[in-house]
Amino acid sequence: MDEQLEVIVGKVGRAHGIRGDVSIDLSTDEPGRRFFAGAVVKLASGRELTVEKTIWQRGRLLVSFAGYPDRTAVEKLTGEVLSAQVPASELPSEDDEYFDRQLVGLTVLDHLGEEAGTVRDVLHLPSQDLLDVTTENGSRLIPFVRALVPAVDLEAGTCQLADVPGLLEDLE
Repeated sequence: MDEQLEVIVGKVGRAHGIRGDVSIDLSTDEPGRRFFAGAVVKLASGRELTVEKTIWQRGRLLVSFAGYPDRTAVEKLTGEVLSAQVPASELPSEDDEYFDRQLVGLTVLDHLGEEAGTVRDVLHLPSQDLLDVTTENGSRLIPFVRALVPAVDLEAGTCQLADVPGLLEDLE
């Protein structure tokens, strides 16, 4: 059996309407894989919720959970973080995309192939994603775009940077 990982997939937002629908502030790029009728998500307390239905409305995901039939009931969940069990071997549905858990911990190689640091975190900003890389000179934020990070090798546990001045050192 494949090892399971618990990953954060969203946070319960505000109640919507009177029938128990609630908006979800997503923390996943693949909401269809995490939120569908019958899917089980977990609260930080460990309590499990079963998704009854999902609908998209004006770009927001609305979900109703079994056992939460109305607005009053579902309002108690507002602000709760939701997680899901996913197979450790699961890959993103798109080629050349990565889950944060696949990138964190990778050894960062400079353009010559020399070890330059380690990916500590992935930051998701409105304009682009950034790799937070720990180097011997401190932390560096590197835009995670092909022009700057042309190669990611999950099997080798590395990602390689392009030959761009200023990625790993301060320029005068």
